[in-house]
Amino acid sequence: MKPLPSSFYDNVRQRLRERAQGNRLDGLLLLGAGNVGYATGWHFSVNERPMGLWLPVDGAALLLVPHLELENAMEVPGVEVRTYDEFPGERPPVLWMIEEAGAKQIAVDRLDANLLAPARASLTRLDLVDHAKPERAVKDGAELGLIREAARFADMVLERLLGMGGDIIQQGGTEEDLLEDCTGHVRKLLSATHGEAFQGTQTRITASVHSGSRAALPHGSVTARRPLPGDPIVAGIGCRLGGYHAESGATLVLGEIRPEQRRVMEAMAEAGAATVHALERGWTCSKVNEAALAPIRGAGLADSIRHRIGHGMGVEGHEAPWLAPGDHTPTAPGMVFSCEPGVYRPGLDGWRTIDTLVVGHEMVELASRFQTRHPLETRTLSC
Repeated sequence: MKPLPSSFYDNVRQRLRERAQGNRLDGLLLLGAGNVGYATGWHFSVNERPMGLWLPVDGAALLLVPHLELENAMEVPGVEVRTYDEFPGERPPVLWMIEEAGAKQIAVDRLDANLLAPARASLTRLDLVDHAKPERAVKDGAELGLIREAARFADMVLERLLGMGGDIIQQGGTEEDLLEDCTGHVRKLLSATHGEAFQGTQTRITASVHSGSRAALPHGSVTARRPLPGDPIVAGIGCRLGGYHAESGATLVLGEIRPEQRRVMEAMAEAGAATVHALERGWTCSKVNEAALAPIRGAGLADSIRHRIGHGMGVEGHEAPWLAPGDHTPTAPGMVFSCEPGVYRPGLDGWRTIDTLVVGHEMVELASRFQTRHPLETRTLSC
């Protein structure tokens, strides 16, 4: 497996040019880091200094960066590089970018409110539209290959936690110890397998582990708490390979699963199945969300729902479309979503599972396989 070739990014830029032309624009200015990465393969570290890509209908693509990024930007194939001195500068960098574009009718994917008036003053038409979003939503085979492989490594972290977690806890291990062991082990495997081929790309493992009542914090910090017998242990894993993201997650129980815990786990499993069912029918994102959460509400756990069922994934870990209220995008083959049923009961416990789902023409593929391999009754750690 190798990073996406330069021809992939050539094709992306051409499709975006065609979108600009179809909307009677001179070109598109991409300022979102995810969009610039999608169109160039350069996934840079985001900071206060803006970086942009100007894609004219005709002419060379311009990668517009601060001077300190010159050498990095020069390695990006298929673009010309122009630099500005520093941020904030006497002239705001984004306004400089618009001047460098030399066009009068453009679309910008994002823009600070304080720059809207001066930007419009220099243009005859300014559309605040993210034309890259619909392109990014549907992945091609090469992108899906990276996502599947990222999901495989995310699963490995959970496999390590399931296999070693009980022993670590018995030896006095904490949430931090569990996290260090399972992620450290798989980071080495990821580096040994793909480190050389993917050198210089965004390739990494991220994770969280929460236990007991702290599992009720959907985005809690990992602590030195030692899990206790009967505790749920929520693990959420992300893996990025070649700039593409996938997730896997599960809730394990330290010791025997109690009847009430099983009831919660079964409701979440039903929510996952409902998500797949809805996606296979091409329902809108908001309708998928509603159908997916229905089993949790039906189990009397409506007050314990804290978030949507899922989100899109690709060059960013969280990206459109959103399986959430208000997103009426029809789901379609090539889209990739997380499926994250969660039950959170503050002061008591928390539960969440995560799958990476790839929407196909006839069925939904589970790119992450941990839950499929491990039925509910096997998701326990010895104590």
